[in-house]
Amino acid sequence: MISGFALIDKPAGWTSHDVVGRLRRLYGQRRVGHAGTLDPMATGVLVVGLGHATRLLRFVQGQPKTYEATIRLGQGTLTDDAEGEVTDAPGWERDDAALADAIRALTGTIAQVPSAVSAIKVDGVRSYARVRGGQEVSLAARPVVISRFEVLGEPRSVPPMVDVDVVVDCSSGTYVRALARDLGAGLGTAGHLTALRRTAIGALDVQRCSTLGDEPPPVLPTETVMGEILPTIRPSDDDLDAVRNGRRVRLEVPDDTYLVVDDAGLWVSVVTVADGASHIEVNAPS
Repeated sequence: MISGFALIDKPAGWTSHDVVGRLRRLYGQRRVGHAGTLDPMATGVLVVGLGHATRLLRFVQGQPKTYEATIRLGQGTLTDDAEGEVTDAPGWERDDAALADAIRALTGTIAQVPSAVSAIKVDGVRSYARVRGGQEVSLAARPVVISRFEVLGEPRSVPPMVDVDVVVDCSSGTYVRALARDLGAGLGTAGHLTALRRTAIGALDVQRCSTLGDEPPPVLPTETVMGEILPTIRPSDDDLDAVRNGRRVRLEVPDDTYLVVDDAGLWVSVVTVADGASHIEVNAPS
């Protein structure tokens, strides 16, 4: 069984599950998963785990993300992106000062209501399924961090609307579609995404990604990817043996989650340390 990570530049029109299905066929194995869904219209970084590396995908998924997007101001849709039917089209007249103020209000730690057409479950049913079934869905706001929200280049007039290219650095769990919707609302109009590209997950950027073809993409060693996601430690021999055998040890390191490696640089475990006490999150297969 192949273990490690493939970095994929997801094409438009594919679901993240479509990508996993293609890779299962190309690698000839079932144990394949991804770290963070991209909507079908979106492109860019999709981190795929194979074999034992699938147990580590949650640590990749929790990394901050970078996106480049186009927001259309003056028109709203059911899905907050270009795939949904238009629900509102009040138009918007370009006002750069107002745009800057609205972006500033959506930067930092904010309470974001996810898009109603999302995979969040409401009483056991996906929100998007309820919306597409004609139900009204009200999702609770959740805190997210928008560390960068900047305009790229000049906004473009698409009368009576305006298209704005932006770059967004954000915490895991942020809906850029909802950011577009809320930017429109902050300007007294409507807004939705017309394009979205994820350019990075943590230190893993799109320049390192492979396109999908008829051949299996390169597989990076687990240690290569996880070493860019988590800080790495090499404990003493006794502590390493204890961790390898599932026992807690004291580690004199700052509180954090660490990749534990041996002398050969191979991963042994992922541990979380709090007040010097270690908690094993997941161990490498013996």
